[in-house]
Amino acid sequence: MNYWLTIKLAVTGLLANKMRAFLTVLGTIIGVSSIIMIIAIGNGAESMIINQIESVGSNLVGILPGGSEEGEAPAAMMGIVVTTLKYDDIKALEDIPHVVAAAGYNESIKQVVYGNTKTETSVIGTMASYTLVEDALVAKGRFFNEIEERSTAKVAVIGDKIREDLFGDSNPIGQTVKIEGTALKVIGYMDARGSSGFSNKDTQIYIPIQTMQKLILGINHVAMARVKIDDAQYTDQTMDAMENLIRSRHGIDIATDDDFTIASQTQQLETVSSVTGAIKIMLTFIAFIALIVGGIGIMNVMYIAVTERTREIGLRKAIGAKPADIMRQFLVEAVAITGIGGIVGIIIGVFLSAMVAIGVQTLGYTWSFIIDIDSLIVASLTIVGIGIVFGYAPAKKASQLNAIDALRYE
Repeated sequence: MNYWLTIKLAVTGLLANKMRAFLTVLGTIIGVSSIIMIIAIGNGAESMIINQIESVGSNLVGILPGGSEEGEAPAAMMGIVVTTLKYDDIKALEDIPHVVAAAGYNESIKQVVYGNTKTETSVIGTMASYTLVEDALVAKGRFFNEIEERSTAKVAVIGDKIREDLFGDSNPIGQTVKIEGTALKVIGYMDARGSSGFSNKDTQIYIPIQTMQKLILGINHVAMARVKIDDAQYTDQTMDAMENLIRSRHGIDIATDDDFTIASQTQQLETVSSVTGAIKIMLTFIAFIALIVGGIGIMNVMYIAVTERTREIGLRKAIGAKPADIMRQFLVEAVAITGIGGIVGIIIGVFLSAMVAIGVQTLGYTWSFIIDIDSLIVASLTIVGIGIVFGYAPAKKASQLNAIDALRYE
């Protein structure tokens, strides 16, 4: 059999009814492009988070409320609110040997008002040790101190972009901004720092953590914490000391009952990879549903093609074509149809993934455009598989037609 001729006949048949052809391959196009985009976007998001974790330094340790099994992400990382970690827990950590500083964090998107100017941005409640933990510098003015941190002082330090948006060229120090109706005096603004991961440091506002908890959010827990260690070689022993201290404070006797999770940079990278990998698998599975829908459409079209070409099948059998030849012909046509949709889907998927990467990079985030060869191979094999699986039944029906009955078909 001349396979190229068979493919040409399949394409000719598709072009004979363009709308039917478009609807036939649409499911395949959507499914394949979705798979490519999901994997590419997942890789980009993973690279951005990993870059953020790596950028904070190897001597930082993260603490999240809520326990976790080994190799699994804590509940707080999945967006579940856990209230077990407290402000006093973080302050106590600073007494552990090799701990340089510890800072707790609460974050929320809030509207910030200055005069007639309003903007929504990320407001971070943190501690006076923030600048030491994050190696952040104040461009002008000062950061709040420990006394202000403990006393719910109504002060704020703003990011460089917020300074520009709210105050323009004027000096913001001494001015008053309002968050949730609470008036806060601006006492300083930060050096321009740019984006890190999903956040832009220059658009953030920093206020004392007690002020954030009691006056803005109405809560009494810390969402997360970071601890800076004087030397990365002491990370493991310091983490053990931190775990023992928090267990003692929380009345926990055994590690399996931990209501908190402490992770080093390496552990955080492993957790991120695990979480993003699971999300990519789940979303890819959902994208496969579109491919199945497309496969069903191809099967229906192939059944129609068998019916429309019954006399042709009878004629081919009459001049010596075997059932295997007929089956092979229709299977090749089914694969050709899915192949067209697959190729278009791959092109669209790669193009849209590149556009997403460019768009995110334009916003100032570190986002890598990564197209795995493995994903293209998987998509290509899936296309062929869909064509064979959903083309088999119509092809089988065609191969079993009786030559005489087929020639008589009207």
